[in-house]
Amino acid sequence: MFGIEYRRPARKALTRMPKPLASRFLSAFEQLAQDPSRSDLDTRRLVGRDGYRLRTGEWRAIYRIEADRLVIMVLDIGPRGDIYK
Repeated sequence: MFGIEYRRPARKALTRMPKPLASRFLSAFEQLAQDPSRSDLDTRRLVGRDGYRLRTGEWRAIYRIEADRLVIMVLDIGPRGDIYK
């Protein structure tokens, strides 16, 4: 099982977004911690940069898997148009 670490921008986004949406992200990352290769969550490898994205509605989370430390590092969470900038 992987641990989950949230960078400061991700923690701030979780506190500012609507509570039901934040709960969905937290639940999705708990599921990813059980098995990072799950295919039932909407995840994709990023093109042109290191990491992955998790989609929940119009919001995206950018994360990377640090397999040597068994950690999923959540880098940022935001609306679809702003997160990739």
